Amino acid sequence: MPEKAVNDLLTHKIIGCAMKVHSALGSGFQEVIYQNSLEIEFAHENVLFIREKEMPIYYREFKVGTRIFVDNLIMVELKAVIQLEDVHLAQAINYLEAYNIQTGLLINFGSQSLTFKRVYNKKYKPI
Repeated sequence: MPEKAVNDLLTHKIIGCAMKVHSALGSGFQEVIYQNSLEIEFAHENVLFIREKEMPIYYREFKVGTRIFVDNLIMVELKAVIQLEDVHLAQAINYLEAYNIQTGLLINFGSQSLTFKRVYNKKYKPI
């Protein structure tokens, strides 16, 4: 199956898991609550993921940053804010570029309804 088709199927499944979590918990919790809950939902739905994957970015000789990855193909960035802002989108795109990942999801649990944006890395280079 082409990579784009796999990415589309995975993003659809991730969004479904996020909707279940938001439906059960609603808004108002800290990001870590949604991360933990989404991790449980991923396991229940047999979605392979790596939580808090180290980024190969260094500052003063120290590794910095962590992210959630699904099947090593989709980066998932979670927020718990009232409204997604351009800075959140820019952050997600920066992570995609740093990892050379093609597709990401920016998911916000902080609004009344779950909101999400698919983000794409225009600088992606297939390996």
